[in-house]
Amino acid sequence: MSRRVYDNTRRAEQARLTRRRILDAARELLVARGPAAVTMRVVAERADVSVETVRKVFGTKAALIKDVYDVTLAGDDEPIPMIDRPEIRAVFAATRPEDKVARYASAARRIGERVGPLLATLLAGARGGDPDLIQFRETINRERMAGAGGIVRHLAATGGLRAGLDPGRAGDVVWTLISPEVFDLLVGDRGWSPDEYERWLARALTDALVTP
Repeated sequence: MSRRVYDNTRRAEQARLTRRRILDAARELLVARGPAAVTMRVVAERADVSVETVRKVFGTKAALIKDVYDVTLAGDDEPIPMIDRPEIRAVFAATRPEDKVARYASAARRIGERVGPLLATLLAGARGGDPDLIQFRETINRERMAGAGGIVRHLAATGGLRAGLDPGRAGDVVWTLISPEVFDLLVGDRGWSPDEYERWLARALTDALVTP
């Protein structure tokens, strides 16, 4: 390895570690204090970097919050789309439609566990009228709809979608059932275990989507 390649690799790794440290600090602060109390300066102090570094890496607080959410959703900071991650690939690999739906419910449960505490405080900020968080909520709702439409199209393409079921309405049903609000209501408010939530979601999705 040449000196230049070594130096470039080392700088890239340092930049990634710095970004990860900022994201970890921001997530801890957002959950503990709420978005209104978290500024770029506060994040910089927690991450032990300069405010200029935070701004250089993320640009704005809104962009930082979205990146924190995306990394929490995925479970790591690897640049791998959700559709290419093992928990979603497992859905496509299953043979029976019931198994596809069960694996999808498992993925939704794991995502709910990862993003739950963070998303609760961000959605509360959106309900409070914060324009950046209102836009954030709209963005993640669109992203969830894209994921819901994906599983519906996959079931339709593999012959597992119930005959006569409108794909658009089916997507709406999935979008609602896997919403973080439903996860929070059942697991957070009603005291369901994540296992109970996953079993319920698998059954609800099967009843709603799959050919009897």
